[in-house]
Amino acid sequence: MKLEAVVIGVSDVDRAKHFYKGLGWREDADFMIDEGFRAVQLTPPGSPCSIQFGLGLPPARPGSVALFLAVPDIEAARAELIAHGADVSEVFHDAGGGLAVRADPATHAPGPDPERRSYASYATFADPDGNRYVVQELTTRLPGR
Repeated sequence: MKLEAVVIGVSDVDRAKHFYKGLGWREDADFMIDEGFRAVQLTPPGSPCSIQFGLGLPPARPGSVALFLAVPDIEAARAELIAHGADVSEVFHDAGGGLAVRADPATHAPGPDPERRSYASYATFADPDGNRYVVQELTTRLPGR
């Protein structure tokens, strides 16, 4: 079983589609069945999982989603996102040395993880509706993943 797609809430379908395509995400579908149903699906480069948004989909409040994007090089990914127009945070790591990102910025230390451990360096950005993305450097997966 694999996660195929996640529905995110947006307030303006065309604005959201423009934002994600601007990031270089692949447009998989844009189906308008009738006035009350439109499904748009886009996929980040290299990802097996997509996002969906539109009209008449399962309900999702705009700005209510937080998703992780795994990348092999946090600094290169941040630079690419910025080049595509995203407002990306500086790279940070957990000040306590953990492998999980916490929402409280007081727990963030500047720069990548000093040991460059997998899962330990992050950057964040949001779409125009406030749906939040955590970009996480992942070079070696945990056992069983």
